[in-house]
Amino acid sequence: MEKLLNPSKTRYGVTVFGSLLLLLSLLLANAVSAQTTWPNKPIKMLLGYPPGGGSDIVARLIAKNLGDRLGHNVIVENHPGAGGIIAADLAAKSTPDGYTLFFVPSGHASIAALKRKNSPYDAVNDFTWISTVTTYPLALTVAPDSPFKTLDEFLSAAKKEPGKYTYSSVGVGTAMHIMAEWIFSEAKVDVVHVPFKGGTQPFQELLAGRVDLMIDTMTLTANLLKDKRVRLLAVTSPKGMSPIAGASTVADSLPGVQFESWLGVAAPANLSSDITNRLNKEILAVVNQADVRQRLIDFGGKPQTSTSVEFKNRVQKDIDSLSKVVDARGITAN
Repeated sequence: MEKLLNPSKTRYGVTVFGSLLLLLSLLLANAVSAQTTWPNKPIKMLLGYPPGGGSDIVARLIAKNLGDRLGHNVIVENHPGAGGIIAADLAAKSTPDGYTLFFVPSGHASIAALKRKNSPYDAVNDFTWISTVTTYPLALTVAPDSPFKTLDEFLSAAKKEPGKYTYSSVGVGTAMHIMAEWIFSEAKVDVVHVPFKGGTQPFQELLAGRVDLMIDTMTLTANLLKDKRVRLLAVTSPKGMSPIAGASTVADSLPGVQFESWLGVAAPANLSSDITNRLNKEILAVVNQADVRQRLIDFGGKPQTSTSVEFKNRVQKDIDSLSKVVDARGITAN
């Protein structure tokens, strides 16, 4: 009993216990402080395509204005290649601390639809889905001096001479690639696929006459159309929803063949709900800014945000629907 009540040992025990409590409280305080003061340094936004393309233009618009609202720069980092897989893999494997974001194109879903056996990430569950920022159709265009004035004319020529004509995309398994294969499957024509890494290269090859048809995002194509550097054959949006008045749709020629692309912001999986909600709120505010909304419209899109759950569901739905085209056409990742 005397040993148990030894004052010196009791005081020592209390002192150690008190020190442990103090240390624990400091650690908790620091953790809480880190959360409540986010962000306290620049944020990087990963993008799987090179500078100058449609996704890059919108990413930089959103990053600049999001950074202004958060009080720290949001810096776009381009990691092109493999149809966006390189950037997606980097994002999936990053620390979910709010300092790494992922600017996601709808091509993320089309790549997942290829069902790569060695995919380095789960296309849905390895990410925190924050919000979409815009939706838009894909555009089918030709060079200004092309003999084709309509999609029907192009398809008719392709049917007469299988394998003669070519079309571009920004990579195997991208939304452009799979959408094109859907179109040509329904039309029962053979058009040769010429993939690129992205950016403005498809447009340059179109003007050079080395590609007959370009399928790209309206975000890239809108300014080219405005300057009459390309001629529009059709857009992939549903009937009555084209961002360009009077534009023909693919569904006009091939009923039921339609697709609406999107761009959005995600982060690594397990991002805290506090940071996720803050980012969702700030992105909504950015997209609702009059100048940002107008620029998104000028890019040929429709400003559109979403909840985290809505975004995740949209990605899964697109993967499911595009997988059907991949299976029907026997598209492989090479």
